[in-house]
Amino acid sequence: MKRGEIVQGKVVKVSFPNKGIMETAEGDKLRVKGVLPGQTVSVRVKKSSKEKAQGNLLSVDAPSPLEMDTPACVHFGKCGGCTYQSLSYENQLSIKEGMIHDLMAPVIGEDVWTATYEGIKSSPKQFEYRNKMEFSFGDEVKDGPLTLGMHKKGSFYDVVTVDGCQIIDADMRRVLTMTLEYFTKAEQPYYRKNTHEGYLRHLLVRKAAKTGEILIDLVTSTQISSLYEIALLAGWKDALVSCTEWEGKIAGILHTKNDREADVVADEGTEILYGQSWFKEELLGLSFTITPFSFFQTNSLGAEVLYSTARDFISTGADGAEVYDLYSGTGTIAQVIAPAAKHVTGVEIIAEAVEAAKENAKLNNLDNCDFIAGDVLKVLDDITEKPDYIILDPPRDGIHPKALDKIIDYGVDSLVYISCKPTSLARDLEVFLARGYKVTRLACVDMFPGTYHVETVALLSKLDSVENM
Repeated sequence: MKRGEIVQGKVVKVSFPNKGIMETAEGDKLRVKGVLPGQTVSVRVKKSSKEKAQGNLLSVDAPSPLEMDTPACVHFGKCGGCTYQSLSYENQLSIKEGMIHDLMAPVIGEDVWTATYEGIKSSPKQFEYRNKMEFSFGDEVKDGPLTLGMHKKGSFYDVVTVDGCQIIDADMRRVLTMTLEYFTKAEQPYYRKNTHEGYLRHLLVRKAAKTGEILIDLVTSTQISSLYEIALLAGWKDALVSCTEWEGKIAGILHTKNDREADVVADEGTEILYGQSWFKEELLGLSFTITPFSFFQTNSLGAEVLYSTARDFISTGADGAEVYDLYSGTGTIAQVIAPAAKHVTGVEIIAEAVEAAKENAKLNNLDNCDFIAGDVLKVLDDITEKPDYIILDPPRDGIHPKALDKIIDYGVDSLVYISCKPTSLARDLEVFLARGYKVTRLACVDMFPGTYHVETVALLSKLDSVENM
């Protein structure tokens, strides 16, 4: 195969994150993103070598036998958000299990995988499960009408209006539709990433699964007359508040300013247009206050499954123990296990999340939790109480190598590692295994139906502790 050549073949395998191996009729193989096992695809060769041939997907010429005749979402194929909406949920879970096996078994050993893997737990809801969505303003075609939704598949600029999105509920779809209609009539321009000009940037919507409370945040630039903006935002807020079709209840409507050139949802000042700047959610009998930008699992019901799994892995290990919850976010895991522990110390780099964790602990009447704002790598040197047990829930890139060494040096008998990116977990497990730990329990929890993402939970125990059991 030559660079630039267009070839056709069948996808014989997929691996995380959503990378397929396509094989041509001549037996040539190359890697291609965004495909499903069994599809026949046409690919333009990007890189050709015996070690690692790669290509860019041009078209799906024949569906996979695993795919349904009608995808679950009307936007499937156009929207770049969900890649598994043409698969039954059973097939989605099967593919995810296969990807996790192919990552973990070579690291921990096939025999350990067989002995420790406890299966994949499904999300309680396949559809309408997300409690948070960040939508972008834009257009679907150059200089076309205003759109609000997700980026078009394979495009950095084009945005598809996803008013039929299946992973959010009717209230969140209604916020999207009403917001798009209002600002289309107001003839407001969206912020263009290439020229850095325009007003409308993002729409952030959060809704609690248990309380039904809705938080709405419009993110814009400051490229508008302040007097006109006041009237414009007041009209948008009034339209939302006066609507009588909500299944839940609006807790707050906010406006956030963001003049950063990068295409990210950033907070450079937030004002309350209506209600309050937070809402409440409940998990496993505990109550949590959530602000627009604080980290919280995007699938509330799935989070209950995830944290119940982690709590089961911890079992009696944390009873009466000094526990470190590293990368603690808003302190959800820390508070779930706090009733059984002597004391829990949470460490999180995002200061806003730490403040939320402290308030949530007070809200739940937990007085044996402390939360520290800072980088785990630096904070560990300053904590005087040494842990008996450690819980790890790091960001997608995993644990910094130096922080990993410090964690292992504590020599705790057991620790639980929760991972949202299995490639990072596999990399970190190699270090744990080389330093005297062994995987003793392993499970997956599907928090993101319709996508290739999956959470993995591993219980690690020191070899001398395992041998003495």
